[in-house]
Amino acid sequence: MSVNGIQDGPVTVSDAHTAGSAHKKTRRSGGFLSLPRFMRLTFAPESLEKVYQTYFMRQREETLLVLAVFAALFNSYVIVMCAVVYSQDKLNTLAVAAAGLASDILLYILYRFRLLPASVSRGLVPYALWLLITVHVLCYYSLNFGGFYAAGDTVGWQTFFIFSFFLTLPLPLAHIALLSALSCAAHTLLLGFTITERQKYKTDITILIRQLVANLMLFFAAMLVGVTAYFMSDRRYRIAFLEAKQSLEVNLTLKEQSHQQEDLLLSILPRHIAEEMLQGMKTGANEKSDAQQFNTMYMYRHENVSILFADIVGFTQLSSAVTPRELVKLLNELFARFDKLAEQHHQLRIKILGDCYYCICGLPDYREDHAACSIMMGLSMVDAILYVREKTKTGVDMRVGVHTGTVLGGVMGQKRWQFDVWSTDVTVANKMESGGIPGRVHISQSTKDCLHEGLFELEPGEGGDRCDYLMEKGIDTYLVLVPKEKNISNGVSNGALINTTETTGSNTSLKKTPEDTETQFQQSSETDLEMSEEQDLSHLLSEALLEREREEILEEKRTTVLSLMFMDPDLESRYSAEKESRTGVAFSCCCVILVFTSAMEILIDPQLIVNYVTLAVGEVLLLILTLCSLAAIFPRVFSRRLVSFSQWIDRTRWARNTWAMAAIFVLTMAEVADMLSCVQPPLLLLNSSSGVTLESLGDGGCAENPTHYGYISVLSLIASVMLVQLSHVVKLALMMLVTIATGAVNIHSWMYIYDIYDFIRYLEYRYTVVPTRYLLTVMIIIMMISLYYFARHVERQSRKLFLWKIAVHDQKEKVYEMRTYNEALVTNMLPEHVAKHFLGSKKRDEELYSQSYDEVGVMFASIPNFSDFYTEESINNGGLECLRILNEIISDFDSLLDRSEFRHITKIKTIGSTYMAASGVTPESNFTGYETHKLENPSILDRWQHFADLADFALAMKVTLNNLNKQSFNSFMLRIGLNMGGVLAGVIGARKPHFDIWGNTVNVASRMESTGVMGNTQVVEDCYNILKEYGFRFVRRGPIYVKGKGELLTYFMKGKDKPVTKTAGVSLPHQILQS
Repeated sequence: MSVNGIQDGPVTVSDAHTAGSAHKKTRRSGGFLSLPRFMRLTFAPESLEKVYQTYFMRQREETLLVLAVFAALFNSYVIVMCAVVYSQDKLNTLAVAAAGLASDILLYILYRFRLLPASVSRGLVPYALWLLITVHVLCYYSLNFGGFYAAGDTVGWQTFFIFSFFLTLPLPLAHIALLSALSCAAHTLLLGFTITERQKYKTDITILIRQLVANLMLFFAAMLVGVTAYFMSDRRYRIAFLEAKQSLEVNLTLKEQSHQQEDLLLSILPRHIAEEMLQGMKTGANEKSDAQQFNTMYMYRHENVSILFADIVGFTQLSSAVTPRELVKLLNELFARFDKLAEQHHQLRIKILGDCYYCICGLPDYREDHAACSIMMGLSMVDAILYVREKTKTGVDMRVGVHTGTVLGGVMGQKRWQFDVWSTDVTVANKMESGGIPGRVHISQSTKDCLHEGLFELEPGEGGDRCDYLMEKGIDTYLVLVPKEKNISNGVSNGALINTTETTGSNTSLKKTPEDTETQFQQSSETDLEMSEEQDLSHLLSEALLEREREEILEEKRTTVLSLMFMDPDLESRYSAEKESRTGVAFSCCCVILVFTSAMEILIDPQLIVNYVTLAVGEVLLLILTLCSLAAIFPRVFSRRLVSFSQWIDRTRWARNTWAMAAIFVLTMAEVADMLSCVQPPLLLLNSSSGVTLESLGDGGCAENPTHYGYISVLSLIASVMLVQLSHVVKLALMMLVTIATGAVNIHSWMYIYDIYDFIRYLEYRYTVVPTRYLLTVMIIIMMISLYYFARHVERQSRKLFLWKIAVHDQKEKVYEMRTYNEALVTNMLPEHVAKHFLGSKKRDEELYSQSYDEVGVMFASIPNFSDFYTEESINNGGLECLRILNEIISDFDSLLDRSEFRHITKIKTIGSTYMAASGVTPESNFTGYETHKLENPSILDRWQHFADLADFALAMKVTLNNLNKQSFNSFMLRIGLNMGGVLAGVIGARKPHFDIWGNTVNVASRMESTGVMGNTQVVEDCYNILKEYGFRFVRRGPIYVKGKGELLTYFMKGKDKPVTKTAGVSLPHQILQS
């Protein structure tokens, strides 16, 4: 059986967990120095081992009740045997047995219903029960046989209880071994003392020593098998403990991933949108079916909200003053600060568009003070930009515009989800920003109307003078005055933004220096934190184990009363198919039992040749069975065929049953053969003054010690219990086989041997006794009942552990499912290779993921005439139906990205009705960004194949839009701009991650779109020189003026004529090929 990479058998157990790894290792501990190394395995750290030991002892507390039942059955046996042929001298025995039975019942009730203090139950009751049983057995020996003692008296019961101590006592192994040794010593000393004292002149000391040593052989066999049973139980519960630990870790992981997913999702999407989209992902509602006319759209109308647009004035000057990487780092710091300010002022950040930041207040939950919160946010942003101006020595400033109205908020498309808002009021808010004044907050009349009188000092904004749109709409505007006494918190720690340190390399994570002493302390005490996490895990694990034990799982998965089988056939089949790898250990116990019983027989009757024959034949057969079972545990030692056969036995129930029955059959037949070969020695009839006496002329052989042979069946019953792979029903059948076979020999075949034994022993006893053959037979039946009761208890525990294992498996599947959803969500918001940077790690807002690319294609594709189509009339449900058409367009564009030829294209974002994508920003498509994918001398066509794919994507977008126009009777047209070159890609804000690309290449691509013509794709001359080699057709447009770039020669891409022929002989202007 393998759990979490842990295999049964003599191997080291190891496991790992999220909150600090715990490894199973060997260490020497008191009382175990002589044990094999694989038996000295413990968990590390010690706190985990302590939790396990508490759990293990708590599980064995249930078996202590089983031992109390054993004791009660023993006392009942004594009472019945005394009552059958009652005589005056048995009164003391009856009284002691009755008192013992009452004590057993009282102890069972007190322990079962937890009426004793926990300290007494755990610390005192096990020792008290051991002492009670030991005294019971010794009293039974001392009081029951009327002074006519034999060396085999109560040896069977002593053997049975020694084994039972190891099965049931909730004590450390060293304590149980010591208590068992004390019981054996007391029993042996009492036997030797009483026999020598009562029969001074009749006892042959040599024969007595042989008999006592034979007793010790039985005791040692029971102890050795008991120790093995203890370790098998420990092994089973260690695996169950690891499964419980796994279950806890899985739960913690599930919770952590749920929180991670929720935090990431809610950082980009409002809760009501996020929950609906996640549910749609699970049910498949996000995927358009044939029955659906439209793709699923998550869009809602929100009234009375305030929209804030903020733009960095002087961003171009700032870009030229710092390197691109420093610029992204600075934006990351600044926008992370803005995100914190947004939380303080109850804003929902919508998007970051280059150097523009816009957010909204009153969404999704309405706030009466939404206008005031937005103004406070704008004032704080203006204040926060001061540090950037001082640090960079540039004239950067913030221009903020706020407008209040109605928006349609939701998510467009099927990829790269981002929450956005659409409406005429959003356009007004944007114009409020562009028509504002640097360093001031510019608000509209509708925003002013939502403010309480006197909350802010305002002055006329004259926005119409700076923005034609505001003039056309006749919107009155105002500028907010900041009183000198009012302290607007900018959230800047110690007057500065967070300092960051940049690591070298193309793929970097820029992290801030800790802001406070608490963070520094946490980083300086990682060891203490790990220890604390281990303690926390141990505490949680302890509570989880207690909680799991309280659950009545078997009531939920009901089992039949008699067979204990699950009522669910599938569950029963899974349980039956469970692989059992401790079979070899159980068969080893059979070999040990045969060796010790044979040693006992040889001590009793060394001249009986059959003993040696059965030992040799039996051991060979049992060793064959054992080796076939051990091969699965030690596959490197045995041949492949034997290992395969052993594994087949482990996983095949009927084969396991057959193998076990064969082992018990060999043991039983060896015992029966030895007993049937025993011959009664000659007897001597003597006439004495006291009457006729009968003496045996033997030397203390088998016929003179028949009880020792009867006790072999006790060890055979123990061997049946040790066969852990069997159900309790099969164990009962095997134990009945042993009991019937032994009983038949005792009562029938050995009737005269036992009668003569009783006659000689009780010749001078004046009372009637129960014949020994019946005493032994009833004893074996009582033991069979007791061990069957224990077998049922073990199977109930095994089935409970199996259910717990199934629960762990189900939880793992849930975690896998949650991880799948988590990854799908993240990769729908960030490119897959960027998402790996964030998944499974905790990031701070100020951490920055950035990656420079030298050869990237960038595309902007807008639908300029969509603004003419969009209206907020009631017939269009306030604009919602117009946006549904836009969602269809964007979703169809997104579906193109699933095609294999566009696998190197990444959607960056949508801005209104503008679709932005890039090629070459994935590791496998960019030669210069990732050295592992470089070719030694890549051709131009190889290097820019992704850019050609982007051009093909632009043509495919046109075809897709035309098809949609035919279906919806519209006339939308695309205006596309393409450019190629180097960019810096990165994620701003780890808590609210926003992936984007920056650089001159992006700016030129945007200008190619904005200065283009509807229905055309515009490129600059460098792009034309590359793309024409791939068979694209162009028309020269001529020089056009581009803001910030001057005049640029541009071309319109008209289509594609010829397939690509990859040759390395193409060179570009201003490009030198390596020789």
